[in-house]
Amino acid sequence: MIPERAGRSAIESFLMRMVATAGIVGIGVAIAAIMHSQKSQGWLIGMVVSIVSVLLAAILWSSRRL
Repeated sequence: MIPERAGRSAIESFLMRMVATAGIVGIGVAIAAIMHSQKSQGWLIGMVVSIVSVLLAAILWSSRRL
């Protein structure tokens, strides 16, 4: 029912990816804060946050919608 929109401009696409990247950082901080409050080891917090961040960034940057 809604007509297809032409592709995003380069600047709009770049800004959308930057906002989404900031969201990934926020998710990582939240995970680290929760794990720290549960008295997790520092190396484990770093590993989990790193893996989640890399996976989310890969999904974000491979997305054709942004």
